[in-house]
Amino acid sequence: KRARRAYYDDINAKNILTFIETTVPAVLSDETNENPVYSPLNVYMALAMLAEITDGEAQNEVLMLLGSKDIESLRKEANALWNANYCDDGAVTSILASSLWMNESVAFKEAPLRVLAENYYASSYQGKMGSEKFNRALQTWLNEQTGGLLKDQIDQIEMPADALMALATTIYFRAKWANEFAEKQTKEAIFHGTDGDTAVDFMNATEDYGAYYWGDSFSATKKSLENSGEMWFILPDEGVSVDALLQDGEAISFLSALDTWENHKSLRVNLSVPKFDVSSNINLKDALQTLGVNACFDPANADFSPLLADDVDAFISEVKHGARVTIDEEGVTAAAYTVMMLCGSAMPPSDEIDFTVDRPFIFAITGESGIPLFIGIVRNMK
Repeated sequence: KRARRAYYDDINAKNILTFIETTVPAVLSDETNENPVYSPLNVYMALAMLAEITDGEAQNEVLMLLGSKDIESLRKEANALWNANYCDDGAVTSILASSLWMNESVAFKEAPLRVLAENYYASSYQGKMGSEKFNRALQTWLNEQTGGLLKDQIDQIEMPADALMALATTIYFRAKWANEFAEKQTKEAIFHGTDGDTAVDFMNATEDYGAYYWGDSFSATKKSLENSGEMWFILPDEGVSVDALLQDGEAISFLSALDTWENHKSLRVNLSVPKFDVSSNINLKDALQTLGVNACFDPANADFSPLLADDVDAFISEVKHGARVTIDEEGVTAAAYTVMMLCGSAMPPSDEIDFTVDRPFIFAITGESGIPLFIGIVRNMK
């Protein structure tokens, strides 16, 4: 734990928090996902690795989105974030991993591979692209790194025969509540989703000195995780949709402020929250292009000369991001992966509040560093 804290000074919190503020609305507003889940730290790491193997306009666009002035600064910040959020001490599991899957018929330059291994702890594998054996090896690696939580999604991932390389990052997180919900207090109640009402199990607990936060159109509270961060529950006011909240600058600013938010007080919080298991599979290509990352997707403008010979044309064909979060009386389990394919050519509260999360809401999970590891929306219960 003390070793992880040594990395905190090297984290440029403003950069990662600005990245979160910028990307959350673009990623979570994907209407094809009912209950979208996003790991900003996981995607940040994938983009940082992408910056290491690109040059020119392609690299500059990624650096701008990540808020880094140059590749050396980004490398230092990404390494510090990695180490500050990596933990497997028996009480908390927060494991990050990365890997490169390279076409055995393509020559890759050693320098960037060495940088990725030393600073992002990336494992490297070579094989026949498009083969069942190599695809299964990638799927097995992803499943092992994410605790099997996303197996159905991962088993559909395949590398095209014409792919030059696949870049993968993962995060697996598991922690118990500092104070577990009592099972005898779990009771069935109604969750009012966008698709109608559903009867689900709600966990209930009272925090005598709970934390309550509010803004013009939302309220929020948190529940501590043992030897780790917190899980946050952000509830839109009655009549305000989660989609409207995603476009609300104040609410997005709250996600980067959290504990430092000005409007808060300590009071007795009667928390009632549904047990849930949500997952999503998001194609990040459109979101990244909306956010200004375009050149690496364009064969005419992509520059992968740090990694490949000058006569090899390459571009990113797709960016898949899968994530899942489950909570129950004991605690939280969550996982996410990002795979890139590189191819050729309000009002203040009263002194007591009933905080009942019985309609669509936003959640966030922070690690010990305070950086959000997962952010998601629950619109409906299944």
